[in-house]
Amino acid sequence: MASHLQGRKVDISFIQTIARNNLINLLEKCPGTKAIVWDSCLAGPVGLVAQYSILSEHQVTKMFPLRPQPLPENDVTHVIFIARPKLELMDYIAHNVHADCKTKSGAKKQYHLFFVPKKSLLCLERLKHSGVLGNVMLIEEFVCELFPFDSDLVSMEIPEVFREYTLENDPTYLYQTAQAIIFLQKLYGPIPRVWGKGAAAKQVWELVVRLQREQNNTEPRKTNQTSCIDKIFLIDRSVDLITPLATQLTYEGLIDEIFGINNSTANFPIHNFLTTEEKNSNTLSEDKKQIILNSGEMLFADIRDKNFNAVGAYLSQQAKAISAQMENIQEKTVQEMKLYVQKLPQLLAKKKALAHHTAIAECIKEVTDSYEFLDTLQTEQEFLNCIDVDKSSPYIEDLICQQKPLVQVLRLICLQSLTCSGLKPKVLECYKKELVHTYGLKALLAVTKLEKVGLLKSQSGARQYTVLRKTLRLTMEDTSEMNPTDISYVHSVYAPLSIRLAEQVTKNGGWKQLQDVMGLLPGPSLDESPLVPNSLLNTESADGTSVVLVFFIGGCTFAEISALRFLSQLEDSNVEFVIGTTKLINGTTFLKSIIESY
Repeated sequence: MASHLQGRKVDISFIQTIARNNLINLLEKCPGTKAIVWDSCLAGPVGLVAQYSILSEHQVTKMFPLRPQPLPENDVTHVIFIARPKLELMDYIAHNVHADCKTKSGAKKQYHLFFVPKKSLLCLERLKHSGVLGNVMLIEEFVCELFPFDSDLVSMEIPEVFREYTLENDPTYLYQTAQAIIFLQKLYGPIPRVWGKGAAAKQVWELVVRLQREQNNTEPRKTNQTSCIDKIFLIDRSVDLITPLATQLTYEGLIDEIFGINNSTANFPIHNFLTTEEKNSNTLSEDKKQIILNSGEMLFADIRDKNFNAVGAYLSQQAKAISAQMENIQEKTVQEMKLYVQKLPQLLAKKKALAHHTAIAECIKEVTDSYEFLDTLQTEQEFLNCIDVDKSSPYIEDLICQQKPLVQVLRLICLQSLTCSGLKPKVLECYKKELVHTYGLKALLAVTKLEKVGLLKSQSGARQYTVLRKTLRLTMEDTSEMNPTDISYVHSVYAPLSIRLAEQVTKNGGWKQLQDVMGLLPGPSLDESPLVPNSLLNTESADGTSVVLVFFIGGCTFAEISALRFLSQLEDSNVEFVIGTTKLINGTTFLKSIIESY
């Protein structure tokens, strides 16, 4: 059992246990040696619920990524494909099966397919059309609605939710989101109060209500689980498109921005982790250092939510404390030496963690000290403060001339558009011409998609962001990065709009105090109190703290997670937040999910 998933009022380790047992039960239906062929989007998330050591105990001897080329030669009894229900992946599976059946060992094998989380009739038809449905002996559902990341964080890990709903008008993933919330209620009890903002939030909750009603009609209510979650706040990503585009300035946020965090792991340049002797030996087999990042490591739990400018001083302080503990060994008494020896493994582990995070901080600092990073950050902060948003940005034009990555340029243009509630037609046209001239027609296609989802538009009418900025205090001039008193520290000057809404709605018990600004935000509002039997209500919270599940439909950033954690740690806070999301994102991955085809 992973200790970093426990220790709070909502025990996230239950999710891990259920998913692991579901997978093991499926594997046991296939006695003999097994090779698992993973949908590449699932290998990492499933690793959060069942590590390779557990899979090997159930005779999994090989693992391969699902690709449109033949599988490597293998002599297993069962080949198990584990995939999301996507038509493209069915073509890959068909290609793999056809090619593998032609090998010498192919005739002895059995092929199986586990859909995550649900079967798809369209996918089965695709396999039938490809002529391999008859070869697949076992077709099952690996029901894993959510993947556990930390004691306060779960994610569906589906990057296409925002794109499919806003760009393709396909609500399929909203149905899966509703199923995930129903799963949470089955596990932790019914939720007696619901708030939400945005069209997707309203549609998800309507689906939750309808599906629960249908289930109650076909089978009696079985749960007598007292509710662990007192309230839920559903937020549609479309309500706050600004926050994902702003550079995250927390330690964990910057790791994600620069190196990318995938399923609680990140890869760093190995050079920073080596001793002088190791650097000179030139015997390295790898050029990356992979590190797991979760609250299972105490030091990371302490620094992940800090503004990066506060991390160096904290690491230095910890280094001095460890050095002091390890010095003056000769002066210790026998009893003190005995205690010291007992604590030594823990001290050495702390020292190793400190060395790792010092190296990571150095990697980050190499980037954050660069002129490009500082100039980008300054431009972002000017936009967020509504400075020079009405005209073409010389800095953006310079980036285009230098042929910087298209996503990097579009990220700034979209931020400018959102902060001035649309670009002036002349400015938008100028950007489009420069983009097409430098990047070709792919830039025009990307711009068209961004316009359709509301990230880019021409200016017309009211300046919503200007009003929201003042009313909700979205920008703060006197933010302390070292000893923060407000959530704006996560971006140094900007408080995430999504978290301001969560802060206000939980503090004031609803939308009443926000009536003046609700009309400026897109989509309907939700404020309901579902009928929950009194016997299932959680009325015994000794410290008066209520648990609020904040669920982002369309993805959330690590900076938003840090801001919610900060709110729950304030002295006068009586709220403990649990965060759910369809995907963990940053500005780059968010834009790529929209403009790049799958």
